[in-house]
Amino acid sequence: MSLLLVGVSHRTAPVSVLEQVAISGEDTAKVLDELISGEYVSEAVVLSTCNRIEIYAVVETFHGGLTEVSGVLARHAQTEVSDLTDHLYVHYAGSAVEHLFSVAAGLDSMVVGEAQILGQLRTAYSTARELGTVGTVLHEVAQQALRVGKRVQSETGIDAAGASVVTEALDDAEAALGSLVGRRALVVGSGSMGGLSAAALRRRGIGEVVVANRTPDRAQRLAEITAAEGTPARAVGLDGLGAALASADVVMVSTGAVGTVVDLGTVRAARTRTDRALVVCDLGLPRDVAPEVADLPGVTLVDLATLGVRLRDAAAGHAVETTRALVAEEVRTYLAAQRSAEVTPTVTALRRRAAEVVDAELLRLDGRLPGLEADVRGEVAKTVRRVVDKLLHTPTVQVKRLAQSPGGDTYAEALRELFELDPQAPAAVASGPVAEIVTGESSRLEGTEVDQALAARSRGEAAPR
Repeated sequence: MSLLLVGVSHRTAPVSVLEQVAISGEDTAKVLDELISGEYVSEAVVLSTCNRIEIYAVVETFHGGLTEVSGVLARHAQTEVSDLTDHLYVHYAGSAVEHLFSVAAGLDSMVVGEAQILGQLRTAYSTARELGTVGTVLHEVAQQALRVGKRVQSETGIDAAGASVVTEALDDAEAALGSLVGRRALVVGSGSMGGLSAAALRRRGIGEVVVANRTPDRAQRLAEITAAEGTPARAVGLDGLGAALASADVVMVSTGAVGTVVDLGTVRAARTRTDRALVVCDLGLPRDVAPEVADLPGVTLVDLATLGVRLRDAAAGHAVETTRALVAEEVRTYLAAQRSAEVTPTVTALRRRAAEVVDAELLRLDGRLPGLEADVRGEVAKTVRRVVDKLLHTPTVQVKRLAQSPGGDTYAEALRELFELDPQAPAAVASGPVAEIVTGESSRLEGTEVDQALAARSRGEAAPR
């Protein structure tokens, strides 16, 4: 059993493809259920944000797991796997762990170093756990990834500027409008992105925030929170969207809905009431705003596609290199611990075998010398056990140390072969809380046959067997 990651992100696909593959909160349960109903997948977590959709799965075999996970993703997107192949990326075992840690650290985000991804990862894990699709393997690696993300934030300063997709969109809004101080804003959607938008607007001195949401109670709650922080705010239903648009200078939209929320007709009608410049920031995936809005006079549309172009080569300087080094260190430490844990059942089986041999010989001694005094027998037993323990001490300590290096599982295999240990010992390893990650180790840091197979697959060649 190993960890498999299949994903698509802003780095590999245009927004149109991300929209197609995006998994809403309502669809997450369905996708997770379909994943673990397969023959090869036993655990799964779905991470779906405004710029990535990733499935982390614990699989029986690489090829079987890849086929099942890719198939579920394609069926959800209502397309063929072949149509997604050019946009998908795949990581397996150690390489999947490295990618997850990099995501948690903010290294793979559209805005490098953003702190929001850590909360999104925590939510994805919690959702999957509530739905019963998280087992010991994903629990262990997810908790470690969250710890790595927290360590990055506290030690590297990569998130010191507090940048996010929202703040970058507002930078574009200020470039078009000038200062936002005293202006009016409309926030459409009151989820996590809506809350982040309202907070970012308040920090930039916005004069008023109007919150529109399909559920009035949620809009009212966000408006009350914003007002409590010192910025005038009120809530409206989606039926009040037109009037709110007419008086807004900047609009932040992110609802998670399927289909357009802010359509061309609504914006056009609102524009007949005013000639003020308007910046519309569409941060939804799928899109919440009709792309044609950008063609209206006086309207600037900022969306994930335009942000992606601007941020593609952006980085946070020295903090990025520090973070990469920290992540690499955490990956090495984590995988070494898994390899060490993997050998433990073999060592236990070896000591059990030695104890069985000693007990059998002592029983044989009782049969041959039935008159042996109890204290003498006790001393003989202690001596024999002490000799066996000393003989086993060095090899068992060494095999645990050697197991921490890449390919270290071969030492455990050698012990099993040499001492004819219980062949179920490897299965015991695979059922442990941490060892499944490294079964068939294939870390991208070290280079393996699995990565060669993935490269061959991307070229349309047959993967080596």
